[in-house]
Amino acid sequence: MKPPVVLVIGGGIAGLTATHELAKLGIRVELVEKEPFLGGHAIQFTCKAVENCAKCGACMAEEKLVNVIGNDNIIIHTCANIERISKNGCFNYNIQINPNSINPSKCTGCRICIEKCPVDGAISCGFSIKNHPVFSINKSKCLYFNDRSCTNCLDLCPEGAINPETKGTCYSSSADAVIMATGFEPFDPVKKPYGYRVFKNVLTNLDLERNIKINGIAIKPSDGMPPGKIAFIQCVGSRDSKLNHLWCSKICCASSLRMARVIKSRKPETSVTFFYIDIQGSGKDFEELYQKAKEDFRMIRTIPGDIYKTEDDRLKINYFDNLSKVSIEEVYDMVVLSVAMIPGSVTQALSKMLGVTCDTGFVKSCENDGIARPGGVFIAGTAGGPLSIAESITHSVKTAWDVAKYIKGFRNSMRQEPVEQEDYVA
Repeated sequence: MKPPVVLVIGGGIAGLTATHELAKLGIRVELVEKEPFLGGHAIQFTCKAVENCAKCGACMAEEKLVNVIGNDNIIIHTCANIERISKNGCFNYNIQINPNSINPSKCTGCRICIEKCPVDGAISCGFSIKNHPVFSINKSKCLYFNDRSCTNCLDLCPEGAINPETKGTCYSSSADAVIMATGFEPFDPVKKPYGYRVFKNVLTNLDLERNIKINGIAIKPSDGMPPGKIAFIQCVGSRDSKLNHLWCSKICCASSLRMARVIKSRKPETSVTFFYIDIQGSGKDFEELYQKAKEDFRMIRTIPGDIYKTEDDRLKINYFDNLSKVSIEEVYDMVVLSVAMIPGSVTQALSKMLGVTCDTGFVKSCENDGIARPGGVFIAGTAGGPLSIAESITHSVKTAWDVAKYIKGFRNSMRQEPVEQEDYVA
């Protein structure tokens, strides 16, 4: 009998953790990620240490990424999607691998392509040099793919690593079990009355994570200057009955408070205001964090109405003050929206393919009293609902061990009786 193989769908913190744990057990893993880079959202998070380590988990994504790169027990496919799965004892599947157009064996990471590209976002850069190549061409924005009007990256790449005519490939394989580590997506607040994507200095909490990680301090996208006055608005897209998003995203309060502390520690003159429904704790040190926040920041228990741009390019917030019972207007330099964690875009499609039940879009647990259900489909991390980085890692380690137990039992049963075929198509 062939060595056991597990298909892991999703290369974020959960997928990387489960993949590494299985590889340590001698199980071969095929890791499929739809994006050009591994690490998911967590690889983009900034360290939130101030006096000492904040245990935010941001550094863990890099560690998990290093564990899987170059591991002989792991096959990695980026820019890849599952097209079809059929089950006849084991899972047989087809993977569509889309071309990155940048040859990893030639790319040296010199940055000429991204520096000379005339369109912002047409070439994206990963947040870890462990991802190779660390650049990827966004075909929807690239002028070459639009009308062939620009060939800067082709002409200027000193290694000739860029070939936009690279063709995609279809790959087929089989596995004994499948782990759905499809993660979450941030809620898009564009339809909320806060001016997201209209006003440059309205950011999401994930935008701010990247902002601080890249620049070391928070800066306004409009002019590159640090903001003097920042407002955080919590629960944007979560705990919202109109959207049927009744869940709490769990991590937003603690993460935003920690980012605010980082901002203030590096620019002490910064004024920070939090608008919130209530504050939800996350982590062992949360109570201490919250007490410090109440000393350092204005905490206003209300959710603002509209945001307007002022003549001097600042942001005016309207809100109702529950204490004075009056409407108030205040002006800020930057507004940060703490957006909800919502199910990943591929989660529902894969759930249908694999016969897994979704609950509000997240996947219901495939376990029963700690034993995996007979189908051989498992979940890891935030595919099952909002979790912190630490919780995602813990959950994924447990999933890997459950998969290992399942494979042992499945292989023993395969020696005794045949299994009827089931087909799943995207």
